[in-house]
Amino acid sequence: MMAEQKAPTIGAAQLRLLERLSNECGVSGDEERVRVVVREAIKGHADEVRTDALGNLLAIRSGSGRKCPRVMLAAHMDEVGLMLTNDEGKGLYRFDTAGGIDARILAGKQVWVGKDKIPGVIGLGPIHLISASERSSAVTLGNLRVDIGPGNGGRVKIGERAAFATTFRRVGPSLMGKALDDRIGVTSLITLLQHAPPNIDLLAAFTVQEEVGLRGAKVAAHSLDPEMAFALDCTPSLDMPTWDGSENTEYRSRVGHGPAIYIGDGATLSDPRLVRLLRETGDSLKIPYQLRQPGGGGTDAGAIHLSQAGIPAVSVSVPGRYLHTPAAIVRLQDWKDSLALLYQTLTRINSNTLSTPR
Repeated sequence: MMAEQKAPTIGAAQLRLLERLSNECGVSGDEERVRVVVREAIKGHADEVRTDALGNLLAIRSGSGRKCPRVMLAAHMDEVGLMLTNDEGKGLYRFDTAGGIDARILAGKQVWVGKDKIPGVIGLGPIHLISASERSSAVTLGNLRVDIGPGNGGRVKIGERAAFATTFRRVGPSLMGKALDDRIGVTSLITLLQHAPPNIDLLAAFTVQEEVGLRGAKVAAHSLDPEMAFALDCTPSLDMPTWDGSENTEYRSRVGHGPAIYIGDGATLSDPRLVRLLRETGDSLKIPYQLRQPGGGGTDAGAIHLSQAGIPAVSVSVPGRYLHTPAAIVRLQDWKDSLALLYQTLTRINSNTLSTPR
C-alpha cells in the first residue's frame, strides 16, 4: 500500500471546466461538442487517446510499475434531452425524449436546438385559453411542441437534438446547471487523469449513450478489458420533504452528506471488495461518504460488470437534486469529497485488492 498522498482539489480551474462542460450540448448520440472539450482538457496527460466506433473517448495513462493493476474509470458525456421527430411547419416540431424525462416539467422551458444552438421554447396551450378539463389532464409529449419560430424552420432537420438552455452558476455552497449528470463526473475523471496515481494503469472512459441504455460503457469495457472499474456519476437525491408530511425514509442519497457509494441499483450489485475499500479509505482519512440506498436506476457500472468474463465494479456518485430536469443542484463540498475519496482509494489499489473471493 502506498503512503497517503495529497489528493487533487477542486479549485477555480475545475469550476471553470465544469461550467464549460455543463453549458455544452451533448444529448445522447450527439456528444461531439462535449468530446472536443474533454480531448482538449486531457491533452498531454495520457499515453494513448482514441475515439472508438460508438464515440467513446478512451484515454490510458500507464503507471510506473511493470504490472500495475488495470483500473477503469468511466463517466458519461451524454445528457438527457429531446430529438426532433416531425416538422409541422412554421418552426413547430414534434419531438421525443432521449433519456428519462418527465413530460410534466417540459412546458415553457427554453431549449437550444441543433449544432447552432438555435433558441426555442417547448410550447403548451396557455392557461387562459384552454378548458378546465384540459388543464386537469396529464401533460404528454403529444401535447407539446418545440417552437423555434418560422424564420428558423429551415435551419434544423429531423433527428437533431435539443438540450435545455440552462447556464451554469454557483449559488453559495451549491452548483446549479443542466447536465451535471454527468458532467460533474466527467470533470472529476479529467482531474484524476491529470493527477493519476502511479500505482495503477488508469483507463479513462468518457462514455456515450449512458442515458439511453449504458451503451457506450459496454463497448468501452470490452475494449479496455480492465481488472476492476469505478463509475463516476451524479445520483438522484430524494431528500426533499414528502408531499403528505410523513417521514422520508426513501431518500436514496442526500446532498451535503458526501459522495454516495453504491451497494446496488437497478443494474448492478456492486462488488463488495471495492465497496469495502472505498469505505475503509473514507473512514481512515475522515472523508465523508454515504451509502446510496438500493433501488432503481443504474450507472455505467451496470454494463461494465457484465463485460468480458465479468469485471468487478462499483459506482461513486455526487448526490444531486432535480436530475433529468433543466436545472440540477449539487453541493460543492460533496464534489470535493468525492474526488478526494476516489483519488485516495486509487492509491490503495494493488495486486491483492481482489485476491479474496467476492
